[in-house]
Amino acid sequence: MRALRRFTVRASLPEPLSALSTLATNLRWTWHPPTQELFTSIDPRVWSEVGGDPLRLLSVVDAGRLESLARDEQFLLKLHALASDLERYVEGPRWYQRRQDEIAGRREHGAPDTPLPTSVAYFSMEFGVHEALPNYSGGLGILAGDHLKAASDLGVPLIAVGLLYRSGYFRQSLSLDGWQVEHYPVLDPRGLPLELLTEPSGLPLLVHVAMPGDRMLRAKIWKAQVGRVPLLLLDSDVEQNDEDLRGVTDRLYGGDQNHRIRQEILAGIGGVRAVRTFCELTGHAQPEVFHTNEGHAGFLGLERIREYITNDGLDFDQALTAARAGAVFTTHTPVPAGIDRFPVDLVQHYFGAENLVPGVNTQRILALGAEDNPGMFNMAHMGLRLAQRANGVSKLHGEVSRDMFRGLWPGFDATEVPIGSVTNGVHGPTWAATEMSRLLGASEADTQTSTGLGIGAFEPVTDAGLWELRSTLRGRLVNEVRRRLRESWLQRGASALELGWTDSVFDPDVLTVGFARRVPTYKRLTLMLRDPERLRNLLLHPERPVQLVVAGKSHPADDGGKALIQQIVRYADDAGVRHRIVFLPDYDMSMARYLYWGCDVWLNNPMRPLEACGTSGMKAALNGGLNLSIRDGWWDELYDGSNGWAIPTADGVNDPIRRDDLEANALYELLGSQVAPLFYDRGEDGVPTRWMSMVRHTLASLGPVVQASRMVREYVETYYAPAAASAQNVVGEGYRGAKELSAYRHRLRASWTRVRVLDSDLVLGGSSVPVLGSPVIVRARVELAGLEPSEVDVQVVLGKVSHDSDELKDIVSAPMTYAGNGNYEAEVPLPHAGALGYTVRVLPRHGLLATSAELGRVVLAS
Repeated sequence: MRALRRFTVRASLPEPLSALSTLATNLRWTWHPPTQELFTSIDPRVWSEVGGDPLRLLSVVDAGRLESLARDEQFLLKLHALASDLERYVEGPRWYQRRQDEIAGRREHGAPDTPLPTSVAYFSMEFGVHEALPNYSGGLGILAGDHLKAASDLGVPLIAVGLLYRSGYFRQSLSLDGWQVEHYPVLDPRGLPLELLTEPSGLPLLVHVAMPGDRMLRAKIWKAQVGRVPLLLLDSDVEQNDEDLRGVTDRLYGGDQNHRIRQEILAGIGGVRAVRTFCELTGHAQPEVFHTNEGHAGFLGLERIREYITNDGLDFDQALTAARAGAVFTTHTPVPAGIDRFPVDLVQHYFGAENLVPGVNTQRILALGAEDNPGMFNMAHMGLRLAQRANGVSKLHGEVSRDMFRGLWPGFDATEVPIGSVTNGVHGPTWAATEMSRLLGASEADTQTSTGLGIGAFEPVTDAGLWELRSTLRGRLVNEVRRRLRESWLQRGASALELGWTDSVFDPDVLTVGFARRVPTYKRLTLMLRDPERLRNLLLHPERPVQLVVAGKSHPADDGGKALIQQIVRYADDAGVRHRIVFLPDYDMSMARYLYWGCDVWLNNPMRPLEACGTSGMKAALNGGLNLSIRDGWWDELYDGSNGWAIPTADGVNDPIRRDDLEANALYELLGSQVAPLFYDRGEDGVPTRWMSMVRHTLASLGPVVQASRMVREYVETYYAPAAASAQNVVGEGYRGAKELSAYRHRLRASWTRVRVLDSDLVLGGSSVPVLGSPVIVRARVELAGLEPSEVDVQVVLGKVSHDSDELKDIVSAPMTYAGNGNYEAEVPLPHAGALGYTVRVLPRHGLLATSAELGRVVLAS
């Protein structure tokens, strides 16, 4: 018979072991080997069976074993030492607190410095902290999880916000013919490392979000503790909700657009309300900065505008100014197709009655998400319009984003679009094998340093010692491949009697290449299959064989992605090659660790420039894996010719089939003529010296810069601190700054269409022949239409021009000085040789603007 309902009962621990509960529910254990070792020692067999999940371990381990440990003085000493260590970690000062003290000291002595925010709210639709909390689908969630862990290690006062999905993301298996099959396990929050936030009466605290038809969406708030960082997850499975509303948080990225917009309304608007409730309940400082990780939770900006209007009496423009100042928006997509967009009618359905965010005019909301298609509402456009600071996730992605969104800043060069970049990083203590961290002298404390790895301890490690470790990790991966492959075939319907061959797939001494990620088309899962026979020859080479482990999930609605997986599976099912290539289903964090630890080479072959960052290769690099990748995302800026291989790209080839053929050929050529020969070029001691030289260089050069601690420090110093300063400037003194800037924007709107550059002239300075670097004098006469000279910047802009176009490129701008009566003048050196052009432009100027391009207003000389 089947259970009517599932629920989880937590273990009752003997009093001397009560600290185990604290250690198990603070997710710092996921990256703290000593705590993991303590739980392993309770019962190694059960620890393995429960997948390294402390709460599950404590719920199933024999009660007699716990009673025995409660009398074990050695175990209790370790337990209390780890509990004290966790308390020091959570409560003690770390990098952020020391930076605060440094800044305070400098300010006391009159040195100008931007103070750090007292609290930052970080919103994401998914968080990949550990497989014990399956609330993620792929790279976005893993990045968010690593962001929280690094923030915790650094002491950044972050509050994270997302949704709790009762079925998480799907579990993947394969049918007999290799087609992806999805399973949605039902999760019980009480069996997860979560705490329900409750009223003093014991009843759950609820967030309320108005829905059309006078209905109410209610959500409970669960808290996961990620080291020092509270992660608040909203759960709509509340009895008082109507049935359809109860299922809003059922699945990650599930359902139709109506379901999706409800999720995003709850994440954004409900998320802000959850943060307010949590801070009031605990005394935690209310956030000064709100960071939106991709556009999914972008409606949070509307709730913040509502707060300013209803609580503080501001008008919409003043409230918008106040909300933007403390907002940071990170975009993760390099293609318009990756942006969340909703029909305007659907947005109007939820916001039209103006009871979802009372006081916020619906037409103003629609304007925030406006795009070229008047029938669609664009979440990324809203995110950019609601945030004073925005960034992409690698240098190349920053360039792509500035070009992709330049339409929001008409009249500006793409290089001037106010979208910066912070290259993603990965959390070293999570992704580096414990043995590698020990060998290199890395520790959790290193996340607070400038390196993030104990590189100083690296030099004494011999090539033989490092090679032995790499071989051990590869052997561990081989064992895991065999185990998972056997399980996969059993799930596909094979008999155990016919699976003896799985015991000998892969070879711990063979060059191992890994490819694992989500399966959208642009990542080109099947590029390796462009010439199946050539791949076969690489796999079966008599002296230099290659073995290839592939994994990845396709979105349940993406039949094209599923077909790509099926192609790989069918190729790997061939008895002639199945010992050298495997597809492992159900790619998750637990599988990923084995792949990052054990693969010698990490393959990534997206269609450039469609990979925003792609951090999987960073994790492999932390373990001594070498990257073989298209120069896209992070690899474009960090490849140096000695830390791996760059697959050449067929730039300028517009035919995608021909492009794939050319780049696949380059991939085969690199693998066969460079990668494999180097791996098998052994010395008398059996060690591939030149290969190990590249491994050493990778660990030393990439180890420090791919760390999430580096990434979070950049966010703190480049985005959070300036955003907090801007917020303080606009909300202080009764919102004086917000009111001033709003009034300035009103003046601009009234005058801007009449501002004109009446005429301009360029005069060579002292020479009849212009020479690179020689000065020129530019004069212009400007009609300001009632604006004060102090309210605008007039600039001369010089740049290259082609023979058939006057479009300026490689521009250089310089301010012009006001000379009275509308006249401006500047002397500037000629910045380029060759054909040059110039123009004059007028821009807004106000001390509370982050950049002169912020308002998207510019008047160009005609």
